[in-house]
Amino acid sequence: MLTCNQITNNAETVSDTITLDETGRHRRRMKMVSDNGIAFLLDLPHARLLRHGEGLLLEDGRVIEVRVAPENLYEVTAKDGRHLLALAYQIGNRHLPCQISDDRLLIRRDHVIREMLEGLGAQVNEISAPFNPEGGAYEHSHRVSHHHAHDH
Repeated sequence: MLTCNQITNNAETVSDTITLDETGRHRRRMKMVSDNGIAFLLDLPHARLLRHGEGLLLEDGRVIEVRVAPENLYEVTAKDGRHLLALAYQIGNRHLPCQISDDRLLIRRDHVIREMLEGLGAQVNEISAPFNPEGGAYEHSHRVSHHHAHDH
C-alpha cells in the first residue's frame, strides 16, 4: 500500500482529491481512499487537522489534494461584536470546535447548545458548509484528551 508521510502546500500537479469532513481531516495514521480510488496509508508524525487545499504527498510522488466536505452546522450571529465575543467564549468554555469570522461563528449542530445560545440572545440558523474550526493552542494533543487542569 502507498504511504503518505508528508504534507505539501505547493504541488504543481494534483493526481486526485480526497473529500473529508472535519472529523475525517483530524488524523495522524489511517488507511484512506481518494475520491477516485487511490488507496494509501496516511502516516504523519503527529495528529493534525488537514486543511482545504493541502496536498498529501504519496511516496510515489503523486499528490492527493484535501477538499473540505460540507457539514450540517449552526451559523451563530449576534447583535454586535461584543455579543459575538461573549458567545464565542461560551462555546470555547465547552471545548467545542468553532470556526470564527468577523460576523459569525460556525459550530456542529447540537440542540442543547442551540438552546443555550438562543437563551443568550444569539440568532442560530441551520446551514450546510465546509467546517474549518480554529486550531487552538493545544491542537497537537488537545483533541484526544485533556492534559491540563482547570475548573468547569
